[in-house]
Amino acid sequence: MSSNHLFTPLQLRSVTLPHRIAVSPMCEYSSTDGFAGDWHFVHLGSRAIGGAALVITEASAVSPEGRITPADLGIYKDEHVPGLKRITDFLHQHDAKAGIQIAHAGRKASMAIPWEPERCIPASEGGWQPVGPSAIPFAEKYGTPAELDRAGIEKIVADFISATKRAVEAGFDVAEVHAAHGYLLHEFLSPLSNHRTDEYGGSFENRTRLPLEIVRAVRANWPEHLPVFVRISATDWAPESLGASWDLPQSVEFAKLLKKEGVDLVDVSTGGNHPAQQIPVGAGYQVHHAATIRREAEIPTSAVGMITAPAQADQIVRSGQADLVLLARELLRNPYWPLHAAAELRQEIKWPVQYIRARRSH
Repeated sequence: MSSNHLFTPLQLRSVTLPHRIAVSPMCEYSSTDGFAGDWHFVHLGSRAIGGAALVITEASAVSPEGRITPADLGIYKDEHVPGLKRITDFLHQHDAKAGIQIAHAGRKASMAIPWEPERCIPASEGGWQPVGPSAIPFAEKYGTPAELDRAGIEKIVADFISATKRAVEAGFDVAEVHAAHGYLLHEFLSPLSNHRTDEYGGSFENRTRLPLEIVRAVRANWPEHLPVFVRISATDWAPESLGASWDLPQSVEFAKLLKKEGVDLVDVSTGGNHPAQQIPVGAGYQVHHAATIRREAEIPTSAVGMITAPAQADQIVRSGQADLVLLARELLRNPYWPLHAAAELRQEIKWPVQYIRARRSH
């Protein structure tokens, strides 16, 4: 059992979170040419007003072709910085730390937004050619990616570096590299999507090469005093009939390598790399992955997925399964969840002065 609980502060380099509740990255599909607009300002800002200690943006593409859809948030041009800075300034005014998830969609790019019929957007309608480690489409209605050559790989590393530098200008406190959910870096990690025969495919060392190169580049271009997270899918949840895949033992070894690269926390999710995945969804169904990685790789982790009750979140931290709890859908349903959780658990949390009159005593 840990001496910490959900409302114990968490120190990560120079960043001190007042408690352990954070907003998980959630795509909003509400951008034009990658720009953050009023929707993002209100959506992210309201979670700070609701008491979240850390608010992480949705996956922010490092290049136009790195977007999942044409409506994704981006950080691939300097003009994106002011809109993001407006958001981070507001988050800071309300005592929340600001995180950005930088990402490349890989073979899952150039798709329609999810509330429209599933299809790959053609170039004639503003779409683009997806890329990946191998020319293997994710699913029937997805585009076939172009296999990245060395020049393409070098460009992606350079794009992550440029995005990192812009994130510094925009005032973010945490940079999270997205290596989960079947997007580009996860595609390189998993044998299901990576059939390469060069130095970026085959062995575990080769499959982890590009993700580690990118993490190393991000860490080198991010302020030393600020933390870097990496989100991973700890398993593909793939049936054995598909052959070799990405799994928890490999994730533990990858986390050990991330620790050596100066990563401060592994954000542990699962799945997303194969449509035949078999996920046993239920309350806290991914938490044991975070616990295993935390214990065996000896690195801080965050837990995410079907975490809905304050006591449940508190127990995750108290039992030492994770250091941080990320909420997604529950914070869409209730942006003020942290405030209510503190009251339920009889813990202190700072309320916005404008809302103090609604606060109930313990």
